[in-house]
Amino acid sequence: QIVYERVKKSLKYVVRRLEDEGVKIWIRPETTGKPTQFGTLKELIKLSQEVEYVLPTIDFAHIHARESGGCNTYEEFAEILVKLEEGLGRIILDNMHIHVSGIEYGPKGEIRHVNLKESDFNYEDLLKALRDFKVRGVVICESPNLEEDAILLKHTYLRLRRKRR
Repeated sequence: QIVYERVKKSLKYVVRRLEDEGVKIWIRPETTGKPTQFGTLKELIKLSQEVEYVLPTIDFAHIHARESGGCNTYEEFAEILVKLEEGLGRIILDNMHIHVSGIEYGPKGEIRHVNLKESDFNYEDLLKALRDFKVRGVVICESPNLEEDAILLKHTYLRLRRKRR
């Protein structure tokens, strides 16, 4: 609770300073990869409800690592998208900022980002969920070989879209 209030106060300060300068941009705190870190989905949804110009960045690999390998199925990805829409409305699904990578994790969560094919991260089910929920926005690839994995994500998504038609 103490950390949450500090983060909230700091974000309000940043937003106020930006507004004073005539700048209106979204501040995007990110879901984090270790259970000991601030940045759960629940915390970020709550922050976004309470602080203007704040919406979460959803790092699906971080959530997967935080959950010690959980949150890696279509149903679990869909559950995240449902929670986002319930908490923040359709605006979040129409204005997503997403990070994707492979990830290595242990009992304490995230160890490091790895290439998608070197990880157990189920990016294909994630892409299916994004497609089915008609998610719009930006996907940032954070793999060590980001060009190759970004192309892999793009081609997989396009293949899945063609299958759906």
